[in-house]
Amino acid sequence: MSDTVELHYQADGPEDTRPLVILHGLFGSADNWRSHAKQWQRRRRVVAVDLRNHGRSPHVAGMSYAAMADDVIALLDRLQITDCDLLGHSMGGKVAMSVARLAPRRVASLIVADIAPIAYEHGHDSIFAAMRRVERSRPASRQEADALMAEEIDSSATRLFLATNLVREGGVMRWRVGLDEIAADYDAIIDVPAGDSPYEGPALEIRGAQSPYVPDSTLPALRAILPNVEIVTLEAGHWVHAEVPKPFREAVDAFLEAGESH
Repeated sequence: MSDTVELHYQADGPEDTRPLVILHGLFGSADNWRSHAKQWQRRRRVVAVDLRNHGRSPHVAGMSYAAMADDVIALLDRLQITDCDLLGHSMGGKVAMSVARLAPRRVASLIVADIAPIAYEHGHDSIFAAMRRVERSRPASRQEADALMAEEIDSSATRLFLATNLVREGGVMRWRVGLDEIAADYDAIIDVPAGDSPYEGPALEIRGAQSPYVPDSTLPALRAILPNVEIVTLEAGHWVHAEVPKPFREAVDAFLEAGESH
């Protein structure tokens, strides 16, 4: 196992249940999953994780899926979680697939939100440019930061999502993500998940019909590493869990409940 990072996490819910562990996507954090976690915590233990260089977790060099998976496995060890249901969105979905392949006994079931186990093209240039613009300008308010980001990003929803990473320090807004570390190893983030073997356990892919990330052409690659995958398509884009929260949660619940009944 590589040198691991002690990940920050948020946990709540009944401790005598199998945990649902949630991994966010690129530039996300555990905070993005608060509303879903609140619902799921009524019935089960929920552990929402900040991956390395995100949220309140440490900033370190290296964004390989093997390293990020090792971080998550180390967290499971620290929390004495022998097995869990594992959910990941986008980059977090690739981390989740990596954990499932590298430590299959720790993953009772796998839920992947809108990502395929393929290498993608570079696609975040405008986001990096917007975040660097904010970094250089040191805005005093979220409104100033949004105006700076708007020079690079038209989508207000995307700017709002990125703004969840802003914190006030010394009278200026700064990013809490490890932007330098993420940019330095971006090629690893768009690469394939870690692991050599298929994950044979129950798996669910929830994809957005309007998202470009999991077209039908990627399904053979998905089924090659998740031979028991069920695929649910919702009327949404890439942020499927945020755009259609109720149908997304219903799909997760149905999958988990079916697994519990077996």
